[in-house]
Amino acid sequence: PVLLGCGSAQPVGCPALCECSEPAKTVKCVNRNLTAVPPDLPPYVRSLFITGNPLTHLPAGAFPAQRLPDLASLNLSGNHLRVVEAGALALPALRQLDLSGNALVSFSPQALAKGASPLEELSLRGALRDQGVLLSLAALLQSGTLRNLSCLELADNGLLLLPAGMFTALPALRQLDLSNNSLVGLRNVSFQGLGQLQSLNLSDNSLGVLWNSTLAQFRSLPALRHVVLSHNTWVCDCAIEDLVAWLKESDQVEGKETLTCAYPDKMLGKALLKINSSDLNCSVPIDLPSQLQTSYVFLGIVLALIGAIFLLVLYLNRKGIKKWMHNIRDACRDHMEGYHYRYEINADPRLTNLSSNSDV
Repeated sequence: PVLLGCGSAQPVGCPALCECSEPAKTVKCVNRNLTAVPPDLPPYVRSLFITGNPLTHLPAGAFPAQRLPDLASLNLSGNHLRVVEAGALALPALRQLDLSGNALVSFSPQALAKGASPLEELSLRGALRDQGVLLSLAALLQSGTLRNLSCLELADNGLLLLPAGMFTALPALRQLDLSNNSLVGLRNVSFQGLGQLQSLNLSDNSLGVLWNSTLAQFRSLPALRHVVLSHNTWVCDCAIEDLVAWLKESDQVEGKETLTCAYPDKMLGKALLKINSSDLNCSVPIDLPSQLQTSYVFLGIVLALIGAIFLLVLYLNRKGIKKWMHNIRDACRDHMEGYHYRYEINADPRLTNLSSNSDV
């Protein structure tokens, strides 16, 4: 009777504040006010949900690899995580990791593993509000630890610029989500080496133009078929010609018919696909070095003209200038003769006495 009365009790080995299903290999610790990872997680778990808790710190060994050898999917979204130490997530079978909705301020580049990690999906939606965490993530991605990563989600993070070479060591990456950030440009971002990339989401950012160097990278990616560029602030001036040409020739951009100009006012709302060179008034290319060279030539001509006028004035007033020069010479000579006379008087004692006794 005692055993029958315990039909609703937790399975053996399940933490008190969690729900466990051994047949499904799943443990859920959702909204349980946890401040630390339960130490008695069952070893059979493959999918673990610890979400909606005031959990702030993941120390090294928070998920012991020896105790959790089969843990493949770990969802830590919606907690209050701030610090993830080195070795905190070093799980040998981890394939999916969700850290979305946290407020990370410290994330160790060695959090996952010292060597290669089996991780395939990483979600950091809304978790990278600190610049230091972004740099730590870049160091992790560039280290080569996540060479198996196929899906990376970095949406909703308010990112302005991305560290250079951030994605160069992710050869298996297929999906990259950078939507709903504040990205203003991609000139320092390299997509080289992402031969498996199929989907790139750049919607809801602050992109004004995509330069030809970036477009060339898109063209070189053999698997890229889905590029999302909607809801950006496209600036329709001469610099956007390359982007318009690429949109017209490429089938990689989803919903390209809906892309419209945000600036200047005269182009507001105009579809990018309907822009012509005549709309942009770019018939004469802007060549800054040529402009500078022209400015220097013009300045030289002006200075030469001023010099010629000055010489002409001198020539026309040559007689007056000559008379003025003679007057200055005579004045200087008279002045010097006066000094010379005084010197002779002071040098001869007889003349000095005569001068002092004379009434004249």
